[in-house]
Amino acid sequence: MQSIARDVYIEDKYPGVTVGVISLPRGLVQVDSPPLPEDGHSWRATLLNLGGGNERILVNLDAHPDRTVGTRLMDCTVIAQEKAVQVIRSRPTTFKGQVEETGAEWETISGLGNIRWLIPEISFSQRLAIHWGDTPVELEYHPGPGPGATWLILQEARIVFVGDTVVCNQPPFLADAEIPAWIEALKLLLSPAYRGFLVIAGRGGLATAGAIRSQIEFLGQVLIKLEKLSAKRASPEGLENLVVSMAAGFKAHTGLQQRYTQRLRYGLVQYYLRRYYSTNMSAKE
Repeated sequence: MQSIARDVYIEDKYPGVTVGVISLPRGLVQVDSPPLPEDGHSWRATLLNLGGGNERILVNLDAHPDRTVGTRLMDCTVIAQEKAVQVIRSRPTTFKGQVEETGAEWETISGLGNIRWLIPEISFSQRLAIHWGDTPVELEYHPGPGPGATWLILQEARIVFVGDTVVCNQPPFLADAEIPAWIEALKLLLSPAYRGFLVIAGRGGLATAGAIRSQIEFLGQVLIKLEKLSAKRASPEGLENLVVSMAAGFKAHTGLQQRYTQRLRYGLVQYYLRRYYSTNMSAKE
């Protein structure tokens, strides 16, 4: 566990997501949870050694299974943006695997059949403040990477947890994204409003300004290339060359490279089907 400011900690050793915690006089505000059950138990044990009050609350920064499948193990009240709550509520009560592979971490975990989804007890639309200490922990809705995408902001400490708005050294998840809004959110992180802030990526820990700029460039290229394919009325199968070329930009060992390639394949195809292909098919009719 890494201390990044007084009473603020992150841990990025767990596969899937970067988790965090803020220790306050009233209790701990946790940021997401590891997807692997054994990592969840380890993280919970680590939290027992922190000071602060006795209460516990956990913030889901979006609805992605990697950061929500382990929530129940944390055994505390959960907060999420209302769109994330809707997605979680729409899932079967008991975890069920899916046929399609999305390139996510949770898909590598065996024995999840007995896990039950935990629906957050508290939701918000645009903003919510947690007053457990001298200064509030602020939650803000920032659409783009997925349903209910949320930032946790510590103004005094100048720290912002941004979930999958930024991911480091791996491809982002695109299937449920709204890329133009996502790019605007990334630009906000580079604006004077967040000058001097530590930015905690949802995957990969501390994010540099360079990593944020690289993600803006990557998403911009995705839009340009998908729009060109749409103009040609390409079928979803025609995206394979784009998948291969973009996956080559993320270097990893063989098994992880295969997962990254599948993450891009699934995400690009789903985004194209949702934003371009259905429109083209309607135009043909």
